[in-house]
Amino acid sequence: MSQTRSNSDTQLTIPERAFSAAGAAFLSAVIVNPLDVVKTRLQAQAAGVPYHDAYRKPSFQTNTMLHDIKCTKVSKSQQIPYKGTLDVLYRVIRQRVHRSEFMQEGFTRLWRGTNASLALAMPSVGIYMPCYDIFRNFMEDYTTQNAPNLTPYVPLVAGSLARSLACISCYPVELARTRMQAFRVTQDGKPPGVWKTLLGVINPDKGTSILQNLHRYRFWWTGLGAQLSRDVPYSGICWATLEPIRKKILGLMVEEPSAATVLGANFSAGFVAGTLASAATCPLDVAKTRRQIEKDPERAFKMTTRTTLLEIWRDGGLRGLFTGVAPRIGRAGPSVGIVVSFYEVVKYALNHRHSTS
Repeated sequence: MSQTRSNSDTQLTIPERAFSAAGAAFLSAVIVNPLDVVKTRLQAQAAGVPYHDAYRKPSFQTNTMLHDIKCTKVSKSQQIPYKGTLDVLYRVIRQRVHRSEFMQEGFTRLWRGTNASLALAMPSVGIYMPCYDIFRNFMEDYTTQNAPNLTPYVPLVAGSLARSLACISCYPVELARTRMQAFRVTQDGKPPGVWKTLLGVINPDKGTSILQNLHRYRFWWTGLGAQLSRDVPYSGICWATLEPIRKKILGLMVEEPSAATVLGANFSAGFVAGTLASAATCPLDVAKTRRQIEKDPERAFKMTTRTTLLEIWRDGGLRGLFTGVAPRIGRAGPSVGIVVSFYEVVKYALNHRHSTS
């Protein structure tokens, strides 16, 4: 396996790696988006922002960043808090569009924010996976020659560095996705896109110049610290778990790995690694979501991951810290499995093409 991967990594160009990663991100984002919607709504509800309250008349008692928007009727079923993953899925699918009301729910609403997910996942994973490969290969070569005892820790460090770079670069779209999934659509029934959602965060004044409004754009990075606090350990745990598992599985193969074995080994390793990493970092994900839906700008900037976690613990205890853990695990396992296996299979195919050409 090491020889096969080495050849693949040395022959593939950065654009080819980015293409492989972007394709994997597209497939994963479309498949697992419903569970991402469920997780976000459960976490927003736990923060005191039920989905049905986001667009009620302007008597806010919660910490949302949405502006006061008048709302028509709110059905009785919408006023009942979500009870769990299956309850969210059931109620989203069952609610229909009524002529007397604005757009509510329906089966397609499970893919709310998919455009933001794609806008986030494709460049993010396109940065993340190739950078991980490059960092890992460089660090493995260095530690093998100079510090062999540190080689087992290379996946953890390489994954953390690559994830930090991808997270900082694409964070505003992550903020837009969370808000699109957590809050109801506008009164005319047309969901705002990524750009309109981001503009809603900063609420620029029409009569002022771009320079005067420039300071508002820092709101697009509200909660970045919480995002990094979640993603860096998540990525470190994920890769530190994934690499030994897939090496072990591929090491059991007597013959040269085929596309099918590469797919199976990477999906299995990715599924296990994603599940463990998502469960371990769930409290950090809850803190990230709560910071992203905070209404008061001053409070949003003063919030830290530590204070947010303490607030969640005070309000909901251990259960509060693990709000949405079921859909998060259900999403992360398949997502990591799909991304890593698709990425490695495309790399395998491209490498095979290079070898035969």
